[in-house]
Amino acid sequence: MPHFNIFKAFTPVTDTDDQLRRHILWLIFIRIVLFTLLFGITAILQSKNEQQILPPSFIILLFLSAFYTFSIGSALILQRKKLHLRRFGLIQLLADTTITALLVYATGCSQSIFTPVFFLPILSGGLILYRIGGLIPAASSTISYGAVLTAEHLGYIPSYFFLDEKYIPAQNYLVLTNIFAVYGLTFFLVALLSGMLAGKLRSTEDALSLSEEKFDQLLILYKQIFDHIMTGIITVDDRDIITSCNPAAEEITGFSSVELTGRRIKAYFPEIKMDGTSRNRNVADLKKKDGSLIRAGYSCSPLRTSSDPMTDEPELTSCKVITLQDISKIEQMEKQVREAEKMAAIGELSASIAHDFRNPLAAISGSGQVLAMNFNGHAEEKAQTRHSLIEIILRESERMNKTITDFLHYARPDSLQLQWFNLSRLARETVGRVNGDNGGYPECSINIDIPPELEVCGDPLQLQIALSHLLDNSCYASSATLEPVTVSAWEKTEHDRAVITIEVKDSGSGIPSEIKDRIFNPFFSTRVNAAGLGLAIVHQIIKEHEGTIKIESRQGKGCTVRIRLPMPEMTH
Repeated sequence: MPHFNIFKAFTPVTDTDDQLRRHILWLIFIRIVLFTLLFGITAILQSKNEQQILPPSFIILLFLSAFYTFSIGSALILQRKKLHLRRFGLIQLLADTTITALLVYATGCSQSIFTPVFFLPILSGGLILYRIGGLIPAASSTISYGAVLTAEHLGYIPSYFFLDEKYIPAQNYLVLTNIFAVYGLTFFLVALLSGMLAGKLRSTEDALSLSEEKFDQLLILYKQIFDHIMTGIITVDDRDIITSCNPAAEEITGFSSVELTGRRIKAYFPEIKMDGTSRNRNVADLKKKDGSLIRAGYSCSPLRTSSDPMTDEPELTSCKVITLQDISKIEQMEKQVREAEKMAAIGELSASIAHDFRNPLAAISGSGQVLAMNFNGHAEEKAQTRHSLIEIILRESERMNKTITDFLHYARPDSLQLQWFNLSRLARETVGRVNGDNGGYPECSINIDIPPELEVCGDPLQLQIALSHLLDNSCYASSATLEPVTVSAWEKTEHDRAVITIEVKDSGSGIPSEIKDRIFNPFFSTRVNAAGLGLAIVHQIIKEHEGTIKIESRQGKGCTVRIRLPMPEMTH
């Protein structure tokens, strides 16, 4: 026997046979209970001399025996697997109308108190088989009730009616017609309304079932993510009491979910800061259950929980969700990567030093060997040769010294010595060095467009080195065009803070787009006999000053380097 639920007996069925079978079984059960109660209550009232028309006792017993036999037999037949359920359901509904018609006929015809029982099969049919299931019992009830009224009008009534003073015959056929019309129309109206109600209930049930299915799928998805994600998840309520944790959190912390749930998070993880709800990644040394420390990254985010309508609990707005990750191995790998990058840089540095020093050393060595040789010639020719060789030695020595200086600036940068200085004066000194005999570009034309009163806060020595490298590159790029290089600067207020912009612009060949992303890399250069540290040093100096550097260039259209240096909040 299927499991009964009294509330499901009054809901419309869907297209599954099991549900239809269950509803028909409920119909039979309700029929038995209803008719038993009706006969029992009527018998009690009759014993108290109430004005009720009832057949003799043997007829009642015969009727009840047939009724119970039919109902129990129908319930047994319903258990068969191969059964046309809709046809069987219609038979049960028609049987209900027939039983009700016999009951009405035996208890007073038009004066029977059991006439409203006709509504039971009509309502049941509408709910079980929808509109057609309500209309067929309605038609059957109308015909059956019309036959009962017709028999009463023609005088074909039980003989015990005449022996009972409670029965009062109808005066004429119009009274019976009125009763028939009222009940007949009511039967069909109830059938239509029950069918419409069943349709609405079915569509609502289908939508609810679909929503429940989607909710179950979503719940399963969230459960799988919560259980199998590698990131530890801990949820806490508005009192910072742990409400749940996933297996990843158990593995990271060493504590089981049973141990953590219901405890304050500070009792186990005091290192986790709960005063804010920033989603930024924080780092802390967490103590595991075995006492060992792990390096953990965590973030804390707000978690809103909706109110429970069943318990009238208010919405909780101070709950939090904490995500944990064991970053010990990650930090170790990052350290190894940094070491590998450092070793690679050292290897590249060694190769660059060997390459940059080999040529000057060869020139110096060759010049020294020539100076040590005794060669024939006039004294004037010997002096001229010695002078040329000495110039080579001095030039190459200066080149080696510059390379070593650049290496030291990049590898061991000096700490910043911040002070206020005049930017125009610094620019003129730097231009003088670039245009000087030791600068390498005495013929390069450099224009300075800097307000003479512009003051800058920074390390003047470091900024002079950066400006010197930029001017050196611009003069080299403009050597073929003979166009002047422009150095300009201005001050602008941004967000209540002064920002100094320094711009170096040339009209050289520009930077090819394919190497633009690599120009700040150390040891990268397109120039012959260059270490490739100039722009790397500039970038490093500007970064130390918390500034930014940007290069705008198109090949063949020149290059513009723009440096932005934020000044302290009080600039005057």
